[in-house]
Amino acid sequence: MDLQLKGKSAFITGGSMGIGKAAALELAREGMDVAIAARRMPFLEEAAAELRQSLAGVPGAGRILPVVVDTTDMASVEAAMAMAAEAFGRVDVLVNGAAHPGGLVRSELDEADPQGLLQDIDIKVVGYFRCAKAVAPYMRQGGYGRIINIGGLTGRGSKQISGMRNVAIVHMTKTLSDQLGPHGITVNTIHPGVVETPHIHELYAKEAAKQGLTAAEVEANYAKATPIRRVLQPEEMGWLIAFLASPKSGSITGESIGCDGGLTRGIFL
Repeated sequence: MDLQLKGKSAFITGGSMGIGKAAALELAREGMDVAIAARRMPFLEEAAAELRQSLAGVPGAGRILPVVVDTTDMASVEAAMAMAAEAFGRVDVLVNGAAHPGGLVRSELDEADPQGLLQDIDIKVVGYFRCAKAVAPYMRQGGYGRIINIGGLTGRGSKQISGMRNVAIVHMTKTLSDQLGPHGITVNTIHPGVVETPHIHELYAKEAAKQGLTAAEVEANYAKATPIRRVLQPEEMGWLIAFLASPKSGSITGESIGCDGGLTRGIFL
């Protein structure tokens, strides 16, 4: 399927690793110029070099631009977005992925830190909002836009206090889809399941210590709880993001899509 993305450009926060980097690779393979944004330039430069190497043999692949951004600072977000727009002449797609993996507040109420919760929401929820606010003028100008928010399955359950940030993102997604839809801009959220990223192994280690298991046993238990019986790969998130970024997905907006191998057992109408 031709996703009709050639010549467009994207801005990806959290683009130096994991799902963000996988999304950058898929979008660039489709011919998009991609700005990968994060706080630390050394990590960005390393990721950019890896991406360029992977794209070396791909005809018509897009360019990769590393951009430093602090999504808790509106001025930093605006400056980074302007840099991408100047380099590429446009910004058509925003992938919001900059957040602390799993959240900063994962413990029980008695041990939970209110300041950590506020920081978590500032980074992920308000950070996503800042980026959407900064990119919207470029999308309106071009008459086309796709905003794709990376949520999380904790928003669909009651296991972690930090899951409230993902619930808030779903609300923001729906609200922004109403406001931006008339300008040719769609807004959607994806909820990844257990994905093979550097951070997932930290989770395995923590759970192993808590449960008295090995990290390998924790991973096996996650796979066993997933109907497709395996941990997901980052490129599988990238494939979904590429579709949602394309004109082919123009009728889908305001939605929250689980990309979790069936791990979520709830029914969402």
